[in-house]
Amino acid sequence: MEYPEKEKYDARDLEAIIRILRDPAEGCPWDKVQTHRSIRKNFVEETYEVLEAIDKEDPHLLQEELGDVMMQVMLHSQMEAEQGHFNFEDVCDGVCRKLIFRHPHIFAGAKDNTGLNSWQALKDKEKGRLTLRDELESVPATLPALMYCEKTQKRDERFWAQPAQKADALKELAAQVAALGGESSAEAYGRALFLLVQAARLDGVCAEEALEKYTREFARQEIEKSEACGR
Repeated sequence: MEYPEKEKYDARDLEAIIRILRDPAEGCPWDKVQTHRSIRKNFVEETYEVLEAIDKEDPHLLQEELGDVMMQVMLHSQMEAEQGHFNFEDVCDGVCRKLIFRHPHIFAGAKDNTGLNSWQALKDKEKGRLTLRDELESVPATLPALMYCEKTQKRDERFWAQPAQKADALKELAAQVAALGGESSAEAYGRALFLLVQAARLDGVCAEEALEKYTREFARQEIEKSEACGR
């Protein structure tokens, strides 16, 4: 099977190519048997490769990695189209409607910043979030643990009238770390990490990014140390 050669391919071509690869009779032996679950981890890997390209400030690599993420979106959309649920056009329609709805200060004629303050209220209305249970259960538990922790804390804090204070968080953290000397359970370490994330968040620091940056620097220094020793 041949595909027309073009000077420039676009999203419609990508959708058509994925459809061909997924064809039950003549498609690719690998692509046509994949499911949402079988390529679930691929989506995560491709997303992290986009982040790597951003950190490297490499536009050419970023273009390539964004293309790989787009391919994942197309694959999952095609799988649903085969089941008669939705297709890629429906995905585009949905996100466009979402953006219009969440930006009334832009698309409803109110050319001021009042809409920025109602972003969360509009999002909650759209998602039907009315209670704290709605808020907390809607946080994806599949997020990296530090991100999941931070997002859960933010949702919880919005629900209560009295926000958490950094000084209190640091005090609780110090007490919990001190207690680790006589307690080595996963729950005890989990609480210490939770409090550390909370303290960092209240200080304007993203725990996920802070740990990643520190670990990268640690690895760099360890490599330099080992090479200096001839290892």
